[in-house]
Amino acid sequence: MNDIYPSRRETTPRIIPRDDPVVYGTWSPSSPLTKDQVDRFGRDGYLVLPDVFTESEIHNLQSAATALLANPAALDRETVITEPGSGEVRSIFMVDRQDVAMGRLAADERLAGIARFLLADDVYIHQSRLNYKPGFVGKDFYWHSDFETWHVEDGMPRMRALSISVLLESNTMINGPLMIMPGSHRKFLSCVGATPRDHYRSSLKKQEYGIPDERSLAALASEHGIAAATGAAGTVVIFDCNAMHGSNSNITPFPRANAFIVYNAVSNRLAPPFGAETPRPEFIASRRRVVPVQTPAITLQEAARLSITHAAGTSAGGKTAGTV
Repeated sequence: MNDIYPSRRETTPRIIPRDDPVVYGTWSPSSPLTKDQVDRFGRDGYLVLPDVFTESEIHNLQSAATALLANPAALDRETVITEPGSGEVRSIFMVDRQDVAMGRLAADERLAGIARFLLADDVYIHQSRLNYKPGFVGKDFYWHSDFETWHVEDGMPRMRALSISVLLESNTMINGPLMIMPGSHRKFLSCVGATPRDHYRSSLKKQEYGIPDERSLAALASEHGIAAATGAAGTVVIFDCNAMHGSNSNITPFPRANAFIVYNAVSNRLAPPFGAETPRPEFIASRRRVVPVQTPAITLQEAARLSITHAAGTSAGGKTAGTV
């Protein structure tokens, strides 16, 4: 397959113009976003939508996320990523398959419907995770384009994917919110340095390959600026797969927790990696399970209650129930 976004092959970085649309869908009054929101997403590469989920729904999701955090032994061990140094849980991957509430959240039409419209295709879950940034010890996520990693290490062919983050706690200017360079999604920044074998084992804690060089980052920031995607619990942040983003460490006593769901177009399913010897495992990049997302009959509240009940029943070390 022709690689139009080569990265980690050369000794110097390059900025390559994007050769893919940002918004694939055609807006109409029945679309899940307003015309202004669609235009802003196309221009900036991200959207912040407040109050998408109710206080009751967020309370239930918080309880489910807390139950997962309290009993990581009940999860697939490889999917639980800890902070370097402190041992605090940094991320739990593949949550849509390991937890009823998170599986129901990932299938919620308020999220999947937007992804389906923006990508103009059936969508499947490429990756899901809970990101925790505990007070005082939550470390940074350095600047990066998700697509660069998904393309090089997973084999995602084109820029036809996006991430949706559901804020489970308030993300403020001081506790390490997502930072993004608006408009940066229209340029692909290649990185230097060949990908080590099984790079994911270290990169999920602290990424050292596939990160942009400082000179290119400075140029992008100078041109596009930096914005912080803040909001109260229940806010939804949508961002393009190629948007340059990252977040600071959290040195405040105020933790933050976000659920991330990555939707990829079914037509954009993974090929062999474009810059790694072997693809990353299924819990990071879904290769075998390319199933279009459909909204289940169970409500989010019902799923959260099942999740909490199952978590309580597995506190002795068994496995939690799967998805809905």
